[in-house]
Amino acid sequence: MKNLEKILTGPDASISDVIKIIQDGHIGIALVVDQKHILVDTVTDGDIRRAILDGVDLDLPIEILKQKRAQALSPGPVTASVGTSDADLLHVMSEQSLRHIPLVNDAGQVVDIAFLDDLVGQYELPLTAVVMAGGYGTRLLPLTNALPKPMLPVGGKPLMERVIEQLRQVGIRHVNVMTHYKSEKIVEYFGDGHAFGMELNYVDEKQPLGTGGGLGLMQPPNEPVLVINGDILTQVDFRAMLYFHQENHADMTIAVRRYEIQVPYGVIECEGVRVRRLQEKPQVGFLVNAGIYLLEPSVYQFMPQNTSFNMTDLIQWLLDAGRTVVSFPVHEYWLDIGQPADYEHAQSDVTNGRFDE
Repeated sequence: MKNLEKILTGPDASISDVIKIIQDGHIGIALVVDQKHILVDTVTDGDIRRAILDGVDLDLPIEILKQKRAQALSPGPVTASVGTSDADLLHVMSEQSLRHIPLVNDAGQVVDIAFLDDLVGQYELPLTAVVMAGGYGTRLLPLTNALPKPMLPVGGKPLMERVIEQLRQVGIRHVNVMTHYKSEKIVEYFGDGHAFGMELNYVDEKQPLGTGGGLGLMQPPNEPVLVINGDILTQVDFRAMLYFHQENHADMTIAVRRYEIQVPYGVIECEGVRVRRLQEKPQVGFLVNAGIYLLEPSVYQFMPQNTSFNMTDLIQWLLDAGRTVVSFPVHEYWLDIGQPADYEHAQSDVTNGRFDE
């Protein structure tokens, strides 16, 4: 692999350090080596997201991830010797659901890494995408007087074009666009999508039905569906999200984002009338909906036809039915452009390189 050094780190690195390595490497893994380049451990994108869900302090050293795997009786890193045949590598990857295998020499030093994509060739993700682009964008008035929110320019191109580009880059070619407010502006710009390397189909909501209701207007799919709100600027790894979805045998996966609130007062914890603890202006953290979902085709049986209902309704119905709904924490760049301040923030991030195009 070219630039193998980009995905290497030492045992003393923090989880935050490794998140940056994984994001910059764009392959979903970091290799932990000692001073002699001997492989000590691997940290995958999935390891990071599970740690976020567990509330692990991201400033802790990555050793904590190894300890958690040991407690869960999870195996250590899977490696192969340099020179292992492609057929054997594919067999191991298939058996153990791996995307990559470090290649080591007789001394245990990392020499290269084998990628599933390289062995089978880049392929289209087995997904259909849906971009929700029908909202009025009333909180962004007067910006949305002339344009629907997904068509607002960010760094010189419409926000939705950035979403379409990202979908194309990960191998998604078929996109349904849910439209309503000023739908003609979207159709005029994107057409059938061929100019953007995509196939676009438009589903016009005659009246707003909510995210779940809008999906009910589509024909039931034969493959998983990736749903993303058209007003999001993000660098979420959709391939990683699909692998996470499959690994957890989910019926639905919801992208979530950590959101912290600073309580402006001292918080008193009581047991009856007795005060047990005082926290001065604590931070309270939540996982919030990031507006990106993966749905299995079987989920469509829970969608009523021509009825207004929100994605929250669908999620609750699935939970009530005992279906598996999992959360996929987003550690990449993510910004919901809902208000003028968010729009200004997005423009600044693209201009200053905080959003890496």
